[in-house]
Amino acid sequence: MIGRLRGELAEVEGSTVIVDVAGVGYQVTLPEYVAAMLPPLGDEVVFRIRQVVREDSNTLYGFLDAEQLRLFDLLCEVKGCGPRLAMSLIGQLGEETVAQAILGQDARVLVRASGVGLKLAERILLELKDKVREESFLRRAGQVQRAAARTPESDTLVDALVALGYRRPDAESVAREVRGQAETVEEQLKLALRQLSK
Repeated sequence: MIGRLRGELAEVEGSTVIVDVAGVGYQVTLPEYVAAMLPPLGDEVVFRIRQVVREDSNTLYGFLDAEQLRLFDLLCEVKGCGPRLAMSLIGQLGEETVAQAILGQDARVLVRASGVGLKLAERILLELKDKVREESFLRRAGQVQRAAARTPESDTLVDALVALGYRRPDAESVAREVRGQAETVEEQLKLALRQLSK
């Protein structure tokens, strides 16, 4: 099984990318917001991978870090929520928002993701409430509003930029610039990538 890929970003089509690793192209499906913020073609990227093998398919789902991957795995454990819906939730809402919705038992947030109805949202809340409470991404989610006070070393934004192939000093520098301009990590990441692409 493939657990991690580091290679050159060779192609991008929607939320699907090709990562060239030593001449072999791996097709990876990413959360939507991650796919929208990729570095230029030819740059190095690193993704945590969950390989899902079915009778008629063999799909690689890619994530920026272990917390994203863990939330994906938890969502896939819920009856009726397969990999595609799990990716829809993470990609459209962001892992912090999903984790906060589960902790706060707010189904209205989850149904904003395409394909997620009220019954499934309520099942996710019921089945994952205790599991999410114990996970590290929830501790990170609780820190989103305090992003400006975080140290660069523990900054989710910096980690995301490094995972996308940027040098840590550059990532820390641009993170300091954009922290006060947006509330969520997803919005900060968009701004940071615009700055880095100039």
